[in-house]
Amino acid sequence: MSEYAIKVNDVYLSYCARKGVSVRNLFKKNAVVEHEFQALKGIDFALEKGKILGVVGRNGSGKSTLLRAIGGIFSVDKGSIDLCGNKVSLLSIGVGFNYLLSGRENVILSGMLTGFTMDEIAAKMDSIIEFAEIGDFIDKPVNTYSSGMYSKLAFSLATELNTDILLIDEVLSVGDEHFAKKSYCRMKELIKDKNHTVVIVSHNLNTLEELCDEILWIHDGEMKMIGAPETVLEEYRKYMN
Repeated sequence: MSEYAIKVNDVYLSYCARKGVSVRNLFKKNAVVEHEFQALKGIDFALEKGKILGVVGRNGSGKSTLLRAIGGIFSVDKGSIDLCGNKVSLLSIGVGFNYLLSGRENVILSGMLTGFTMDEIAAKMDSIIEFAEIGDFIDKPVNTYSSGMYSKLAFSLATELNTDILLIDEVLSVGDEHFAKKSYCRMKELIKDKNHTVVIVSHNLNTLEELCDEILWIHDGEMKMIGAPETVLEEYRKYMN
C-alpha cells in the first residue's frame, strides 16, 4: 500500500485584487473596485512519499500559488491540503525573511515556524552558516545583505534543515559561479534522497525530465494533465510551440 506525503483535494484559491485610484477620487463612493481572480480551480492529486513532482505551465498559471498553498503561506478557499504529518519548507528567493532581523534570528524564526525545536535549530546553525558563506553578516540585519547573500542564506537554511517535504520554486542553484555549482550539487543530492518528497516549479523542461517521477501541467489555474514526464512534457512542448 502506497504511503502518501501530500494530498491535495479539490483545491480552489482566489485573490481579491483592487484597482488603484487617484487621491482625488479616493473618497468618492465606490472608488475602490475589487476584482476576484481565481488562481487555482479544483486542483486534485496525491504524491507518494519519496517521489519528485515537477509543475509546469505558462507564467501566471498558478504554479507558485500552489506551492505557497502547500507550504501553508496561503489558505485555500475550498478543498484541503494534507501533509500527512510531514514538515515542509519552501525554497523561493524573496519569501520568508524579516528584513529587520539578523540572519541568525531569521534562521531561528524560520526553523521554529517550520516545526523544529530550538535544540534542533542550534545543532544545525553552524552548518547553515558555513554553507551560506556570509561570514559575520549572519549577525547583521538582513536589510544590509546583497541579493546574493540573501539567496545564499535562504538556500542554506532550506536545504540544511532537512524537512520531509521540499518545495522548490524556480531555485535549483543560487549565488555566484562557485556557489551556484555547490548549491546545484546540494539540490540534486536532496532531490535524489528517497527520504524527501519534492515538488519543483521550473521552466527548465530538460531538468524536470531528468529529475522528476511525475509532471503536473497547470493551465489558467486548472489541471491540464498529470503523469509520466515524457508523456506530459511532450504535450506541453507541443502546446508551447
